[in-house]
Amino acid sequence: MFPVSVLDLAPVPEGGDIAATFRASVTLAQQAESLGFRRYWLAEHHNMPGIASSATAVLIGHIAGQTRCIRVGAGGIMLPNHAPLQVAEQFGTLGTLAPGRIDLGLGRAPGTDAATARALRRYFDSADQFPHDVLELLGYFKPPRPGQAVRAIPGEGVQVEVWLLGSSLFSARLAARLGLPFAFASHFAPDALDAAFAIYRREFRPSARLAAPWAMAGINVVAAATDAEARREFTSVQQAFTNLRRGVPGRLPPPIDDIESWWSPTEKAGVEHALACSVVGGEATVEAGLEAFVERHRPDELIVVSNLYSLEARMRSISAVAAWAQGAGQSRQAGRPEAV
Repeated sequence: MFPVSVLDLAPVPEGGDIAATFRASVTLAQQAESLGFRRYWLAEHHNMPGIASSATAVLIGHIAGQTRCIRVGAGGIMLPNHAPLQVAEQFGTLGTLAPGRIDLGLGRAPGTDAATARALRRYFDSADQFPHDVLELLGYFKPPRPGQAVRAIPGEGVQVEVWLLGSSLFSARLAARLGLPFAFASHFAPDALDAAFAIYRREFRPSARLAAPWAMAGINVVAAATDAEARREFTSVQQAFTNLRRGVPGRLPPPIDDIESWWSPTEKAGVEHALACSVVGGEATVEAGLEAFVERHRPDELIVVSNLYSLEARMRSISAVAAWAQGAGQSRQAGRPEAV
């Protein structure tokens, strides 16, 4: 099976509530596990009415407790919002409760606006300290040293798979230098995908955590009975991106029949560019689209985003991905990161 994973934005649909969103995430994670997906990630966002995963570590613990073997983690934790020690303690706790199953993806952007960053008591300029903070965080997972003044308890010696996330070349270079797996956010920022992968693989230095480069790409997938039905489901995503660009983020809208009359040509061009790494259609269209994406960009793993209005639509989409991955895996050699 070609390595595939799920990124869950914990969407709160219009007319829904957050408790139902959390129940849906559990159901989707359990389905992903049964279909053979490798990992199930949740993303840190703040002050976003349509995304309920702000307390990311708490939700990861809940999902891990409701599943058996799928890896569960953050895609990602926005490190500028946190003290590295606190992140090490949180994920050391998770790694102790779910041994060998916890991933920690680290992002450099605050993932929010300036006012919310101030409310978090961290500031945008802390992103400049990202490489130092990553090294500090990695140090807390190592066995304690004699005389070490500050220790992460839990955390030290706990096996947590640490990734770097990015949508530019910065984190690709840093992941290569540190010998960490790398995930590119091509599902909403596709422009530098190929350049980032090339730099990461060319500059990669083996480490105690990872012997060879491992690059994952994000892709939006919407699968339905027909191409037309899938395109209609995708309008929820298109509306949500447009509303964010309009400065009016809200809960995830239901699909609409005529997106063309809803947005302007300028909005359409901008959103379609941001969502260029998307596969939308019936089963045959989705399988062909995934195959073409992998052939073009050569990721070692895909992480799939199906941020759709109904749970049924999300489950249908990841089922289609699993069907493709089963067939694709027969013709490719699929490995996995060697993490400690």
